[in-house]
Amino acid sequence: MSSQKNLMSFFKPVPKKRSLTADACNEECNETNGKKKLKLETDTTDDCSRPDTNSFKEGIEEPKPKLEETDEDTVKSTDESQENTCDNISEDKYKEQEEKISKENNQNSINTVMSTPPNKNTQDKTIMSPFGMLTPLQCLARIKSQVAKTPALHPSIGSSWFFALQTEFKKPYFAKLSEFVTRERQRGTVYPPADQVWTWTTKVPIRDIKVVILGQDPYHNPGQAHGLCFSVPKGVPPPPSLLNMYKELATDIPGFTAPKHGYLEGWAEQGVLLLNACLTVRANSPNSHKDQGWEQLTDAVIKYISEKNRNVVFLLWGSYAQKKGMVVDKKKHHILKTVHPSPLSAHRGFLGCKHFSQCNELLHKAGKKPIDWSHLP
Repeated sequence: MSSQKNLMSFFKPVPKKRSLTADACNEECNETNGKKKLKLETDTTDDCSRPDTNSFKEGIEEPKPKLEETDEDTVKSTDESQENTCDNISEDKYKEQEEKISKENNQNSINTVMSTPPNKNTQDKTIMSPFGMLTPLQCLARIKSQVAKTPALHPSIGSSWFFALQTEFKKPYFAKLSEFVTRERQRGTVYPPADQVWTWTTKVPIRDIKVVILGQDPYHNPGQAHGLCFSVPKGVPPPPSLLNMYKELATDIPGFTAPKHGYLEGWAEQGVLLLNACLTVRANSPNSHKDQGWEQLTDAVIKYISEKNRNVVFLLWGSYAQKKGMVVDKKKHHILKTVHPSPLSAHRGFLGCKHFSQCNELLHKAGKKPIDWSHLP
């Protein structure tokens, strides 16, 4: 009998395992985790997988991943990389990177589009215009739009000058001037090259003008004219008028030594506007672009300077320049007059005029830094 009971217990049916539904699975998981007194907050998922509790400590929340520092030098200049970087750096650092990226992108775009190096005024992060603050790219877009309508203009124009003169560029006379210059360039050689016509606007912003020297016509011989009156590129012999200017400087400014070139950019960068009344000329044909519209534009330039600036010294050499200067407000500015430095007239009053030293005295009295006339690197 006892042996029969043993056999019965041996063949006792094994209880069937209870199949767990998803809810039961979650309930069982919660019971197990509840024994360890862990409170886990997880997002709802489509499956019933349980979080691995090995990485958690009892009663302590899951530590957040450490934010990685991003080297600004390695940030790519694309919108996608900016968004990715934003997730890993602080708000202040992200703003710094965003500003740096924006500035670099704008500058790189300008360098690609423009045939001449961007001037200092267009390298600013934003540019004041009648339309508010614009980025260099926005500014360049407006300039290129106007250039397409009036090709006498060029994208290399200084931004401050473009916005100051934009009403002139939209007038009928400038449209006719553009047609004339376009025809002239199609027929033959015109000086200076198109990308150098507006050099005078790129070297000194309007607000920084201290001195204005007026010329009449660009040099008409090959390789001379480059957008600054009286100036020639390095490697080109200084013309006679410029040599007479050097002679006067040598007697007027102590220590001045005439350079071996005629490149006057060093003056322009200090605030000397070197402006011709007419901005283009046909090769080997002086005054060939006279009375085509340039004079009206440069009259507007002088008027604008007279109205917007104060204590500018105008050096008016020759009757032509003196007529141009009649629009200058003499109550706000200073005017020095004499004959032209040309060999035909220099000995009748230009040599010995001492305009360069007088100019510096006037600037000093106005609280402005004098011009270093010897600075011609």
